[in-house]
Amino acid sequence: MADDALFEFLHMEIVSHVYKEQASRERVSCVSALESMGFRVGQGLIERFTKDSPTFKDDLDIMKFLCKDFWTNIFRKQVDNLRTNHQGTYVLQDNKFSLLTQLSNGKQYLEEAPKFLAFSCGLIRGALSNLGLESVVTAEVSLMPSCKFQVVIQKT
Repeated sequence: MADDALFEFLHMEIVSHVYKEQASRERVSCVSALESMGFRVGQGLIERFTKDSPTFKDDLDIMKFLCKDFWTNIFRKQVDNLRTNHQGTYVLQDNKFSLLTQLSNGKQYLEEAPKFLAFSCGLIRGALSNLGLESVVTAEVSLMPSCKFQVVIQKT
């Protein structure tokens, strides 16, 4: 449990640092910087987590691994819900996302939520990239600490 608190504190400090460091720049550039950091971390972590795993059959198999094993290793719980349209779009729902629980239980800090999700979007995108799937990952929060990550796999 101490590891969880340390990770959450480190994440909050990284977000705070990026926004202070780039105060003169647009919010978009801060989100981009956080997403890039998450991308690189996701690439490294998925390498470690899949080194002893069998190869994946398809995109859905990869997404199931991401929602169960990858998510559990990072956030200490599985994704609550995975939905797909079977055409390359996946929605991962986490009803109690750990990086948002410290902020609020309600709508009080709803407008601040996107900056705390950028790193996680990059994490997902980086993990998928290292598994051979180029994607666009966005996050949506309607009621904190619940959030949905939409993953659109880019067909090449």
